[in-house]
Amino acid sequence: MKRRDFIKVTGLGAVGAATLAAPAIAQSMPEIKWRMPTSWPKSLDTLYGGAEMMAKSVAEATDNKFQIQTFAGGEIVPGLQVLDAVQNGTCEIGHTASYYYFGKDPTFTFGSSVPFGPNMRVNQAWYMLGGGKEVLNEFYKSYNVTSLLAGNTGCQMGGWFRKEIKTVADLSGLKFRIGGFAGKVLAKLGAVPQQIAGGDIYPALEKGTIDGAEWVGPYDDEKLGFYKVAPHYYYPGWWEGGPILLAFVNLDKWNALPKYYQSVLEQAGHLSNNWMMAKYDQANPPALRRLLAGGTKLHAFPPEVMEASFKAAKSLHSEIATTNPNFKKVYESLTSFSNTDYSWFQVAELAYDSFMARHAQS
Repeated sequence: MKRRDFIKVTGLGAVGAATLAAPAIAQSMPEIKWRMPTSWPKSLDTLYGGAEMMAKSVAEATDNKFQIQTFAGGEIVPGLQVLDAVQNGTCEIGHTASYYYFGKDPTFTFGSSVPFGPNMRVNQAWYMLGGGKEVLNEFYKSYNVTSLLAGNTGCQMGGWFRKEIKTVADLSGLKFRIGGFAGKVLAKLGAVPQQIAGGDIYPALEKGTIDGAEWVGPYDDEKLGFYKVAPHYYYPGWWEGGPILLAFVNLDKWNALPKYYQSVLEQAGHLSNNWMMAKYDQANPPALRRLLAGGTKLHAFPPEVMEASFKAAKSLHSEIATTNPNFKKVYESLTSFSNTDYSWFQVAELAYDSFMARHAQS
């Protein structure tokens, strides 16, 4: 065969295959339109942006046959009622943090982050490959939803306070906005936890309704303006070492989706997850520098507070596990996986990161 003819044939074949494949898939698939409420304000281009990216990816991969419309917290349902809307079929899918719903069952905390739980990578490895997704979806099934990986913030900050936290006694009576199950740990130390949706935190902090608040980290916290009314910024957020964000999907709607759409939706969630982790790693460092330059006072939680919090968390976990079989099952799965992974992390990862961090600061 002549080279000219070979190029002509193979070129036509490649173009023809591409031309035929996409329309063939699109034509054979149904047109579906879903609504996705989120727990996030639109101003947060990390969290809400992750939901938007997920929806955009689904549309692009299906030639717009499968469309998902995203909504900020409060637009069609309150930010802390996303699960309820998906569970009862008001909406087909929702982007949220599982631990917001710990009031229904403490087991919901594991779909995001348990206090003094694993870091981002260990938590994600457990969910993806360590049995986490299976054991969680078994639990979620009783709420008529299934879960898809859809984000992770990495280790969060410990929040903003009007006054310094020097001892455990300083937590007594402190009205502190904190997401999820971790509030129960702080309550053991005398604090008064408040669960408030993201868009409502600043007004509460400004009016003095609360004495402090945590959200995510420098990039988001700067956008929400907490530094204007609470100058003391603490780390680490021991309640969120590597919190996962999930897309909850109504179980009936999920089961009715064509397998191809299920696959596309799951992969779109993974794309959103990877993008969000990279976004926070890229955006947090300059945001922290800006905050410090503007007068923010950065503090590490005192060892006394960290140790007391750790003891209170472990005590609470044990108490709940004795009476809640769902909590016990997921906790044992996560703890076993986490302990094994940390035995590896302390060998190479910790040594390398510690070395590089010291030299980065020199």
